[in-house]
Amino acid sequence: MNETLVMGLGPVGRAVMEALVARGDRLRVAQRSQPKELPTGVGFTPCDVLDCEAVRRAIEGASQLVLAIGFPYDGKLWRTAWPAAMRNVVAAAEAAGTRVVFVDDMYMLGPQDAPLTEDMPLTDQGVKPAVRAEVTRIWQAAAAAGRLKLAALRCPDFYGPGVGLSHIGDAGFGRLAQGKPAFLIAPPDMPHDFAYVPDIARAVLSLLDAPDDVYGQAWNMPCAPTRTPREILALGAAALGVAPKVRALPLAVLPLLGLAVPMLREIAEMRFLFDRPYRVDARKFAARFWSDVTPFEVGAPAAARSFR
Repeated sequence: MNETLVMGLGPVGRAVMEALVARGDRLRVAQRSQPKELPTGVGFTPCDVLDCEAVRRAIEGASQLVLAIGFPYDGKLWRTAWPAAMRNVVAAAEAAGTRVVFVDDMYMLGPQDAPLTEDMPLTDQGVKPAVRAEVTRIWQAAAAAGRLKLAALRCPDFYGPGVGLSHIGDAGFGRLAQGKPAFLIAPPDMPHDFAYVPDIARAVLSLLDAPDDVYGQAWNMPCAPTRTPREILALGAAALGVAPKVRALPLAVLPLLGLAVPMLREIAEMRFLFDRPYRVDARKFAARFWSDVTPFEVGAPAAARSFR
C-alpha cells in the first residue's frame, strides 16, 4: 500500500495529518520526539532530520513525504541546520524513490515591491533569506538532474485555530482572547497576506494527489484577499466580543532592541516582510488547482475563538 510520511508535526504538519486521516490514507509521522497523541492507525518513526541515517530509515518505505519541519528562529543555527536537513532529505528521497511536498516559506525572494511570484530570483541578502535560497538551490539542482521529485508549496505568514507561533497568533488573537490589546512587531495597517493553516493542508493534499508534472517546481499558496493585520484582528475581536485594540512596536527600534533581546535581533533582518505591502501572486496554483480559500470572515473568528 502507498504510505505517506509527515515529517514535522507543527501546526501545518498536524493539519496535513488530520486531513490524510480523514480520508483514510495510510501514514506515519516522523520527528525527534513522539507526539503525546496520534490518531488510531498512524505510525511513528523517531527521526532527527540532521541525522542522515535516521532520515534514510524514516523515509524508506514511504511513497510520498510531506516535509513540514522547522528550526528555532536563529540565523546562526539556520546556516548549518537547514542546508544539512535538505541534503539529508534529498539523498533519502532519491534513494527510496519518494516524492516530496515541501512546505516552504517565501524568505528566499528577499525584499520585493511587487506581488511575489514563483519565478522571482533568489536573494543573497540577510542570513535567513540567504539560507532559504541555498536550500532552494539544493532541491532545485537535484530535481533538474532528474534525481528527485519535489514540489515546494511556498507560504507567507500563516494563522489558524490554535496556531500560537504566528504574527497574529499568541500575541494577536491570544491576547485579545484574554481581554488585552493585541501586540504586533509590525505596522498594523500595512497590507499583508496570511495563509490559513487548514487551506495549506488542503493545498498539500492537492500536490500529493497530482501527477509528476507538478513536481520539480515551486507553487505559491493562495491566500484570502489582502487585509491589514488590524482588519484581521478586528474580525477576531468581534467574534470574541472584545474591543479590537492593537499596539505595535515600531520597526525602526528593532535593531536597537535586538542588542538586548535575541528574538528581536532575529526579526530585525526580516523587516522587509512588514515595511511594505506584502502580497502573494498565486495565479499559477489557482490555474492548476483551486483558489476558493477560507475568507478572513470565517478564519479569523475561528482562530480567535480557539484561544478561549
